[in-house]
Amino acid sequence: MVDDPTLDDIPEDERERFLAFRAKVDGANINPQTLLATDYLNHFNEIVMMIEMLPDAPDCIEDVNAWQPKTYAEHFRDSGFKDKDLAIEAYGAVPTKFREPFEKVVEQMNRIVRLTATRFGEALAAGEDAESQRDSVAQSVDLLHRLGEIASSIIHGSTKTLDQDEIDGIVGR
Repeated sequence: MVDDPTLDDIPEDERERFLAFRAKVDGANINPQTLLATDYLNHFNEIVMMIEMLPDAPDCIEDVNAWQPKTYAEHFRDSGFKDKDLAIEAYGAVPTKFREPFEKVVEQMNRIVRLTATRFGEALAAGEDAESQRDSVAQSVDLLHRLGEIASSIIHGSTKTLDQDEIDGIVGR
């Protein structure tokens, strides 16, 4: 067998299924090293753009509040992604070393979106103008971009995440 560093730390019980799906995703827009697709991040790109608009268009808070997190499978089920069925199926074979940090980052992004929407809505209800919230929104957007970059790097083979304490320090929790 050829020495393959992508198989490092993939337990034997996951390896066979991973290798089978790795062959299936050949030619698809799914990373063969992780079996994850960057298209999932489009779900977050949309909400980040809406959050960025809040200081200049505070009425967008309704759209931000209406946004709902989607699981990986839900996103692809609802998407026009060419290989969406394969992406959903392959997710079950994503090695734990990638799936767990990916899901952790997604959970952190969902939390930041909800926290930002709540804080902005409360500030508006308290009579604060949107301009006074500009720094807070910018901080949340920066964090969401940073987490999005981490999610993308996991999709491409990294296992690095941010600790919850790091996030709490950034958002002032």
